[in-house]
Amino acid sequence: MQSRAEVVPLRRGGAVVFAVYNRPVDGAKGAYRVNLRHGVSRVRAGRRHTLGLIFHDAT
Repeated sequence: MQSRAEVVPLRRGGAVVFAVYNRPVDGAKGAYRVNLRHGVSRVRAGRRHTLGLIFHDAT
């Protein structure tokens, strides 16, 4: 299966939160994990600010 890009259009001041490791997919034998790839387009004007948040199972 080929990867298909999904574009999240943002206006000035907009934000998006997305997973960077894996996501659940329904398969014939139940749900399973698939790895994600992500990219960010080039900034054409202004500045880009980023914030990394790490959520983990600390049990």
